[in-house]
Amino acid sequence: MSQNSHMLDTPIEFLKGVGPQRAETLQKELHIFSYRDLLELYPFRYVDKTCFHKISQLRPDLADVQIVGKIVRIKEEGVGRKKRLKAIFEDETSSMELVWFKGVSWIKKSLKIQEEIVVFGKPTLFKRTFSISHPELETLEAHKKSLVTAMQGVYPSTEKLVAKSLHSKGIAKLMHELLVQVDSCIPETLSLEIRKEYKLISKRDAILNVHFPKSEEFLAQAHRRLKFEEFFFIQLAMLKMKRHKKQVNLSYPFTNIGEHFNEFYKEQLSFELTGAQKRVLKEIRMDVASGKQMNRLVQGDVGSGKTIVALMVMLMAKDNDFQACLMAPTEILATQHFQGLQEMVEAVGMKMALLTGSTKVARRREIHQALESGELDILVGTHALLEDKVKYKNLGMAIVDEQHRFGVAQRSKMWKKNQRPPHILVMTATPIPRTLAMTVYGDLDISVIDELPPGRKPISTLHRTDKHRLSMFHFLKQEIEKGRQVYIVYPLIEESQTLDYKDLMDGYESICRHFPRPQFQVSVVHGRMKSEDKEAEMARFVKGETHIMVATTVIEVGVNVPNASVMVIESSERFGLSQLHQLRGRVGRGAEQSYCILMSGHKLSPDAKFRLKTMVQTQNGFEIADADLKLRGPGDIMGTRQSGLLNLKLGDLVKDSKILQYARKIAIDVLEQDPDLTRDENRLIYKEYMRAHHDKMQWSSIS
Repeated sequence: MSQNSHMLDTPIEFLKGVGPQRAETLQKELHIFSYRDLLELYPFRYVDKTCFHKISQLRPDLADVQIVGKIVRIKEEGVGRKKRLKAIFEDETSSMELVWFKGVSWIKKSLKIQEEIVVFGKPTLFKRTFSISHPELETLEAHKKSLVTAMQGVYPSTEKLVAKSLHSKGIAKLMHELLVQVDSCIPETLSLEIRKEYKLISKRDAILNVHFPKSEEFLAQAHRRLKFEEFFFIQLAMLKMKRHKKQVNLSYPFTNIGEHFNEFYKEQLSFELTGAQKRVLKEIRMDVASGKQMNRLVQGDVGSGKTIVALMVMLMAKDNDFQACLMAPTEILATQHFQGLQEMVEAVGMKMALLTGSTKVARRREIHQALESGELDILVGTHALLEDKVKYKNLGMAIVDEQHRFGVAQRSKMWKKNQRPPHILVMTATPIPRTLAMTVYGDLDISVIDELPPGRKPISTLHRTDKHRLSMFHFLKQEIEKGRQVYIVYPLIEESQTLDYKDLMDGYESICRHFPRPQFQVSVVHGRMKSEDKEAEMARFVKGETHIMVATTVIEVGVNVPNASVMVIESSERFGLSQLHQLRGRVGRGAEQSYCILMSGHKLSPDAKFRLKTMVQTQNGFEIADADLKLRGPGDIMGTRQSGLLNLKLGDLVKDSKILQYARKIAIDVLEQDPDLTRDENRLIYKEYMRAHHDKMQWSSIS
């Protein structure tokens, strides 16, 4: 490693103006341990320091402002902990207050009456008077001297940092000191060819201009360069990992498409597969025949026919003398997969079992023995499949449903169930926006089932408010009289379970009043019930013994009742888009016209309006996922806040999707021409890749 890189690894306490105490606070509050960490703390916005406001021009909606004026009077108010300092500050147009709640005595000593100063901070309006709490102050003379650039960055800070004078201005001072020291040590990380092709400025110029931009144009160029680099190295790591898996993880080649697959396809399949299902099966067949381990993600919207694809893949395993397993996140979903597949599996002369947390001990023993002897062909279950006691004779195919609900460590256990790792097929009904899939699942091959089976009618989605409740109940009665069933779902928000429970029970009582027995039968399912009671209520609804299922979101994934034609979602404004889409997917599974009714209050936030409007306008899961990404951001959708995977410093998957796609294309080109990055022109890329990613190789566990 060069001397330059070593310089950037210097512990932050050695920077002039930091020292041990400030270093400790920077580490705890902003995770800044080295010069490099500080260098990569980018401003989150910029203020034009040549622009000044007059006090008479202030508005409560303004962000930080600068005002030139004089302090004309200082007074202390309150005693003890409630002590505060107030200064009356005025310019030629009006006056306002500056307020301090902490450090009152030493701030008072530093203030000078009638001295021309520059005040910087966020104005707030109280009783027709503007004030700024804990403003930044400097003399007008000092301000003119310190003006390095017109545009000055605003850095993230916290109360503890401010207590150590490390507010935005204090951090900018440290940044200036750092750049003076490391200016000649900022290493280039991209090849000249890439920089020329994409017209990127040098790394050094980008770093200088992101912190102290010469102009808006230079700042835009700095952002473009740094975002490209961020995406490029993530993609490079993902693609190298994918290549590595294919070279190293040899699996068993499935060369036969034999009697079980063919008999099912010709004799048992009662409908024609969609073009998308056929395409995905073809991609999987090519993978499993190669002798390399398959790591494929199949995305398919609710009701697109992923389960049939999963079954046919498991039949391929049987035709090559291997066992298969299917793992689902909940007992309800595992049981449903088992029940849905059982008849078809038995029809082609194969044996299948269900293993969940509630499987009785004696039955467990039977399953374990049948699995080890090879008598059992397919095992369906929950996390129970990962237990050490579960040993296969010859596991060749592992299918994981709704994989983002399983932890990395849990999934990696599946690999150890055979001498060579089994082929891995991951399925999700949560459509993932393309930009997110490229980043989070960049090391997996991705297949999409983007077509619904023929005969499925689009679900009619309506938004209604409380004033339409009686007409909604009337409509439900009409549907029930036609022999259909209805879901009524209430939100569940963990922080307020008592409140949610009350909402659900109030709703249940109201429904029982409007749908009296014995003409109507109503089931209820909620989180406070024992699991066997939940199962019993679910079973009654599945068998058609009850007309209405009142539930919290426990039915979001997995319940398949083709006869259910209406989904009513109460307080729909409290649900996220993907949750609304998943709930809607519980109906529309039969040949009848189905409906989703989104009930809400009258007052809706702009986000809630956008969500409900999106639901009414489209049923395309990918359009919904894109809208969700714009609203919530990537971390919330994938639960990746915890994984550290999307810890992007500057890049934004929504706004910068074009840069991301270009970065991926260039990363693919580079690796196709030079897989090990050994060529001279890729020397800088290799150096940065090794520095940044050698400790992140655990990403490979995301299969």
